[in-house]
Amino acid sequence: MTDTLIPDKAASTAALERLDLRTQLFIDGRFRDAEGGARFATENPATGRQIAEVARGGAADVNAAVAAARRAADDGRWSRMSPGDRKRILVRWADSIEANARELGIIETIDAGKPITDTVGLDMPEAATCIRWHAEATDKLYGQVAPSPEGTIATITREPVGVVAGVIPWNYPAQMAAWKLGPALATGNTMVIKPASTTSLSLLRIAELGAEAGIPDGVLNVVTGPGDVVGEALGRHPDIDCLAFTGSTEVGRNFLTWSAQSNLKRVLLELGGKSPQVVFGDVTDFEDLAANVALAIFWNMGENCSAGSRLVVHRSVKERVVEAVRAELANWPVGDPLEPATRIGALINRGHMERVLRYVDIGRREGARVVVGGERILEETGGYFVPPTIFDNVRNDMTIAREEIFGPVLSVIEFDTEAEAVALANDTPYGLAASLYTNDLNTAHRVARDIKAGVVGVNAYAEGDMTTPFGGYKLSGFGGHDKSVHAHDQYTETKTVWIQLKPAG
Repeated sequence: MTDTLIPDKAASTAALERLDLRTQLFIDGRFRDAEGGARFATENPATGRQIAEVARGGAADVNAAVAAARRAADDGRWSRMSPGDRKRILVRWADSIEANARELGIIETIDAGKPITDTVGLDMPEAATCIRWHAEATDKLYGQVAPSPEGTIATITREPVGVVAGVIPWNYPAQMAAWKLGPALATGNTMVIKPASTTSLSLLRIAELGAEAGIPDGVLNVVTGPGDVVGEALGRHPDIDCLAFTGSTEVGRNFLTWSAQSNLKRVLLELGGKSPQVVFGDVTDFEDLAANVALAIFWNMGENCSAGSRLVVHRSVKERVVEAVRAELANWPVGDPLEPATRIGALINRGHMERVLRYVDIGRREGARVVVGGERILEETGGYFVPPTIFDNVRNDMTIAREEIFGPVLSVIEFDTEAEAVALANDTPYGLAASLYTNDLNTAHRVARDIKAGVVGVNAYAEGDMTTPFGGYKLSGFGGHDKSVHAHDQYTETKTVWIQLKPAG
């Protein structure tokens, strides 16, 4: 996606005036109101003003969506469609998402507070890429023939698990949805998906584009509403075979409980993180290092489960590294998310902003030193803006180093030896991602091996691409991974068919 496709603010504002936002539930191929007509307000985090009222789904709506998905699963309108035909529909859908990236990006920017350069330039193209990538794998997934004894044939095949529920976070509404939709639909499942109540608008439009691309009625359903109602109803529903959730560890525990108390549905969890960025004393390119460190923690306002929120840095270079990161902040202006120059937009809502600022106050009280940031800014806009904040003199036992803040707050922690660096990196209940920086190949291999995290970037902040799985250790995940062909396995059942051959004659 080139910069020329990112609209300026005037073009975005004009487009907003023309938008016909989808705000109803999408069930069985059509938009409809929630049972009883209940609705809730969604606001623009950059202004604090209401955008629209969205259908407030409840248990009855979940039942209707699951029933539609079950009918579609049982009659085979999707699962028994030839893999090539399924692929063509999903590719058309991906093409449509990409063609409508401006519209979708503008919707997501006003709904989530994300910079327009990210939503139009990254999130929507990557959502389309994800769906297209899994679509292209649809007719390339082979079964196996086991080495069975003479006189028998044993086949091992994959079948769709059935009805899949997806529960999606608010930090990457379209992209996280695509991470579930791509592999689940490519393997022939039907879906009921719940976006976060704060960011429902882009997914509703994406579902509409899917129907236009040819996804049959009932195969993809979207139920909007509060997590403690819609999410729990999905988690307990006896007719859902698999549930994929991205979000907080606390809510992830609830889904495991609800599964255990209902039908033991398969639960896939991608949860929180407190990711370390380990910098060794032999680094020399401080400018590139600082750009990566800032990207890891300040991208998407730090509202990122893999955010590199702990900078674990060798004592000999700490001052230079902190100063380099501070200087890099000149490249991270905070402001109106509709302005293309903005790199840090608004936090998702007032409550979350206040939560982030409470952590900042805790950090001060526990003895850490604020290098930069630490206060609400741009209050006159009505929006929820917190600038990049860096804490020095942080110990790994401090609250800001232990708990996931989910905001633009970086904690700087010193170390002296490689063993100490690895111990600090692993001294966390999480294990989603990590980065390490060194000019020594031996150090890179040793430390990458020893850090307990699902994704480790070396000399870069990286989450891999669509070919690599994404998921974590410990409290960061359970039951599966997003992305790559590995994601297909978790949305399928393995079937063995053992055939006894009759002897000739």
